[in-house]
Amino acid sequence: MKRRFLAVSTALLVCAAVAGCSQSAGSAGGPRKVTLWLMKGSASDEFIARFTDSFEKEHPGTDLEVKIQEWTGIGKKVDAVLDGKAEESADVIEVGNTQVAQYIENGGIEELTLEGLREWGSKDWLKGLSDPGSVNGAQYGIPWYAANRVVIYNKDLFANAGVKVPPKNRQEWIQATQKLDKGGQQGIYLAGQNWYVLAGFVWDEGGELAVETSGQWVGTLDDEKALAGMEFYKQLQALGDGPKDADEETPPQSEVFARGQVAQIIAPPSQAAAIEAANPALKGKIGFFPIPGKTSDKVGSVFTGGSDLIIPERTGNRRGAVDVITALVSEKWQTELARAMGYVPNKTTLAHVVEGNEGAATMAPGAAQGRATPKSARWAEVEGKNPIKPFMTAVLTGRDPKQAARTASEEISRVLSSDR
Repeated sequence: MKRRFLAVSTALLVCAAVAGCSQSAGSAGGPRKVTLWLMKGSASDEFIARFTDSFEKEHPGTDLEVKIQEWTGIGKKVDAVLDGKAEESADVIEVGNTQVAQYIENGGIEELTLEGLREWGSKDWLKGLSDPGSVNGAQYGIPWYAANRVVIYNKDLFANAGVKVPPKNRQEWIQATQKLDKGGQQGIYLAGQNWYVLAGFVWDEGGELAVETSGQWVGTLDDEKALAGMEFYKQLQALGDGPKDADEETPPQSEVFARGQVAQIIAPPSQAAAIEAANPALKGKIGFFPIPGKTSDKVGSVFTGGSDLIIPERTGNRRGAVDVITALVSEKWQTELARAMGYVPNKTTLAHVVEGNEGAATMAPGAAQGRATPKSARWAEVEGKNPIKPFMTAVLTGRDPKQAARTASEEISRVLSSDR
């Protein structure tokens, strides 16, 4: 790795010994500007306007500038800021939770462990957001918001099949889906290469996609626990006509569901809007329930998507940057963002604020135990090549699961552990 990480205890001792280590070195006279980069679509224009106005009123002498960034090409732009080679500067940057590990490895991010402990309630953070932002116990990425997959279902088809309540565990889920899968109706539309869903099933079995051993990352899809997750995926996928050799966007599963003959899909609740736009007759007939777990007392594991906030070491206003994050992760603005955008707040203790939003409230139980992809700076390269998808297709089309999993695991190991 390109930077060394101090143990948290050492970092805390240093902060205690150096006066004002968590303060910015502000200059007197004139307003100080704080620049916040947010990704397009993460927050509404109305939210940004109200947040900016509120922040500036509560922090006299500070001007908050919010710049909206596109996801395409953002990695190079963030790296340039962290390296000090960018034409633009930023004091706080929103980054995808699975991107943080790469930025941490490259260096140039402020450690915020102390602020997390003292000011931001880190003990209650969603692990799927906080874990990717930490290295050796030191926190660099601060959880902002989360979203995850749930089961979206057609209420009419459930009622017609005699399924009166959503299933609470895998056995009930399979039984209900078997009832729903009849004639020209699909019990579930599950594309063969929806690897995010597979990841949850693997985690439920106690397996992993990859693990780090003695500084080397190793793919583990050929582990018996991971294979058990794939076996359940195969059993569920067979109760519909999803393509075995394509992912959930080929074709978009919301469009398939909108035709009215699919009882269930696994997707973020936000896809309900696309379904209703494609088929207004389904408005009011769409329901949600958490992905069932192996037993009724625990919902299924899910991949947690969402964003973290980072502060570049080269910020010229560290105190202002910390103040921005303090505001964004406060209960007031977490509530405002969650309700405006249908997200899950960054803490388990704030799940109640979305109780009035059926989709977000359904996500919350899964988010509380959600996971992120392996915490390797090179995981994005795995997703680019994505040996998991052909592995899934191979199993679904009758090839030997162990052999297919071994091939995929070897490719994951090669990508994660080879020299750049």
